[in-house]
Amino acid sequence: MTTSRLRMVRAEAADSPRSTFRLLVDRNFGLLTWGKFFSTTAVWVHGVVAAIAIYSATGSALAVGLITAVQFGPQLLTPLSGKWADHGDVKRQILLGRLVCATGAGGAALVYAFGNLQGWSVAWAILACSCLVGIGFVIGGPAMQAVTPALVTREELPAAMTLNTAPMTAARLVGPALGAFIVTVSGPVAGFACATFGHILCIAAVLLIKIPPRQIPAEEVDYRVRAALRHVWTDRPLLYLLIAIATVGFASEPTITLAPALAEELGGGSELVGALTFSFGVGALVGIGILAVFTRRLSTEVFVGSGLAVMVLGALLTAVSTIVVSALVGFGVIGVGFSLAVTAIGTGIQLRIPPYLRGRIMALWLLAFTGTRPAGALLTGFTADLTTARFAVAAMAVIPLLALVLCRPRSLRRPAPNPAPSYNVSN
Repeated sequence: MTTSRLRMVRAEAADSPRSTFRLLVDRNFGLLTWGKFFSTTAVWVHGVVAAIAIYSATGSALAVGLITAVQFGPQLLTPLSGKWADHGDVKRQILLGRLVCATGAGGAALVYAFGNLQGWSVAWAILACSCLVGIGFVIGGPAMQAVTPALVTREELPAAMTLNTAPMTAARLVGPALGAFIVTVSGPVAGFACATFGHILCIAAVLLIKIPPRQIPAEEVDYRVRAALRHVWTDRPLLYLLIAIATVGFASEPTITLAPALAEELGGGSELVGALTFSFGVGALVGIGILAVFTRRLSTEVFVGSGLAVMVLGALLTAVSTIVVSALVGFGVIGVGFSLAVTAIGTGIQLRIPPYLRGRIMALWLLAFTGTRPAGALLTGFTADLTTARFAVAAMAVIPLLALVLCRPRSLRRPAPNPAPSYNVSN
């Protein structure tokens, strides 16, 4: 599709916003969505396969825990890659990030197949490859988030952000099960190879995408990270939304960390752990369905508050559960709130920020969302060890409740402090 034709399609879409289904099958946005699904599924497959392989080699739960640390540690560098996304070639940055991810997953397959390593030597090699996967996501993550508004109109953005969340939710359901199945049937080498193939599919999808020419401000722009931080500080609703996404990341991660302890308290075993995690994923998919139906009937600000409130409700329901069924329902309700909150917060942020800051501020979004997850896992795990898993789940509910106080609809509807500058098209 030529650039002029792409502009024509976007102009027509402005008069008649495309439905969620039409966006999903769109040549550009649809391919981006499927690419995200393949790549995110690959990360989950890699994580499960790495956990099984490392535990088999060392018998150490600490070694397994290090996988999360090495994958999320590089996230501290995300603001720098956000800066690149604001004034570089976003398509090239996305491709580079996925290529690094594929190298990390493929390297793990080669190490396990031909390295002839034993014990902790295997663990350190796989951890190094897992760190490379994390670096790849740091490189390409902000660009992947920043490119979404360039492929849709402002009216289509809420539906687009719903689809933006869908790959992450679907991958969380498919990835762990697929990774465990492949290891059981064919072994870790096939599992790591599958993860590599997922990243390659994402690369193929992105190569086919036509991204419209970048719009740049007519006047000189400060591309430093501190400029984005200064903008966030002056735009309080934007600051509240970033705080909210940090609390969602913090409060959702324990649904994985606390699942084994909660299952034990309810008299279940590994099957119940899997059922609890699956219930959260099903709830998240239900949340996406709700958004697809009501996204044009309710405001983004209402969905932000609703998502946080539903997460609190699900945590409290789980905390008072004495039977398996109510705990499964509670985890499902948390999943519904998770989808509503993540999608609405992402939409709200995208609608408020000027294009020349989008990469850096979406990098802050990624850092807030992923950076709080290890802290949430450690804190709630420690609380569960001192008390009970159900008490720790109840304590988890306090965090999104505090964010709910900040993110009242009236607070989020305040106008941005400064109008966006005028733009020229960069060829």
